[in-house]
Amino acid sequence: MSRTMLAAVFEGRGKLALKKMPVPKIEKPDDVLLKVEAASICGTDVHILHVPPGHPATPGAILGHEYVGEVLEVGSSCGGFKPGDKVAVDPNVTCGHCPACQLGRHNMCREMTTLGIFIHGGFAPYNVAPARQLHRYDRRLKPEIAVFAEPLACVVNAFKKLNLFPGEGVVVLGAGPIGQYFIQIAKAGGAGKIVAVEPNPRRRRFAKISGAEIVIDPTKKNLPESVAKVFPSGPEVVIDAVGSLADQAVGIAGRAGRIMLFGQNALARASIAQNIITRNELTVMGSYIAKHTFPEAIRLLETGKVNVKPLITHRLKLTEIRKGLRAMEKGQAIKAIVFP
Repeated sequence: MSRTMLAAVFEGRGKLALKKMPVPKIEKPDDVLLKVEAASICGTDVHILHVPPGHPATPGAILGHEYVGEVLEVGSSCGGFKPGDKVAVDPNVTCGHCPACQLGRHNMCREMTTLGIFIHGGFAPYNVAPARQLHRYDRRLKPEIAVFAEPLACVVNAFKKLNLFPGEGVVVLGAGPIGQYFIQIAKAGGAGKIVAVEPNPRRRRFAKISGAEIVIDPTKKNLPESVAKVFPSGPEVVIDAVGSLADQAVGIAGRAGRIMLFGQNALARASIAQNIITRNELTVMGSYIAKHTFPEAIRLLETGKVNVKPLITHRLKLTEIRKGLRAMEKGQAIKAIVFP
């Protein structure tokens, strides 16, 4: 193995550099050395590289927090992992001792750090990750499918909170990658009619493939009126997969409906008539990253209950990563996957 490798490194304020970096080594008993087999570009990666940035990251860190790999070498205390294992990586490394962790709410950890954002991640041929962050998957599953485990685990965490009953109506606001996952899981979970709301025509087409019966272009149609035609009493479930549409979600939900605010936009501000929530007994929820949901996400991929293959629009070499980032930013990609 060479001593150096090419990696995509965040260099601060909109700068991503492809540069030689040392191949990482096992330093701790619970370290696992991985050969990265696939790493997908997330909207968060795009936000990190915006100027001004929409998400923080550590200058000098190798980006890529959605990745899978093959175990090459293990530390002395690695929970039974062995060379050759195929693993998906949970990038959010928690402390285990803060009040949130001790209550089992690891996604609320006060001292959390993230592989591929604050410490080295998967946009490189090799990576070292703690054993506790790894989840085995069936080696028959292709890496380009297994790499969906991370974002899917986050969506599963949110979806479980909705307690969807078979036949209930669902509206998904935003049909980017996250919106596509919500549509597929809602379909697999027995939803009745699923409506996707998305201005991008390419993403509307993919929403149909994912399982939405009806797609609405909010730039051309009145959203409340269009939703009311499909759900005269309003949908039982509304999901904001964008992160800035809370006011629209509240405005279209049916009485006693449940609203999931999932997408993140730290700059977004919504003006909401609070009495609508009170009068209609709406339940408004937020959900942040995964919470013990990687095994369920992997099971969905292994069993084919969600079909993510059609969502792969770009397959790229590491040297082509900027092409994938541009496609994501312009809305031309649903999922761009890098093979380091």
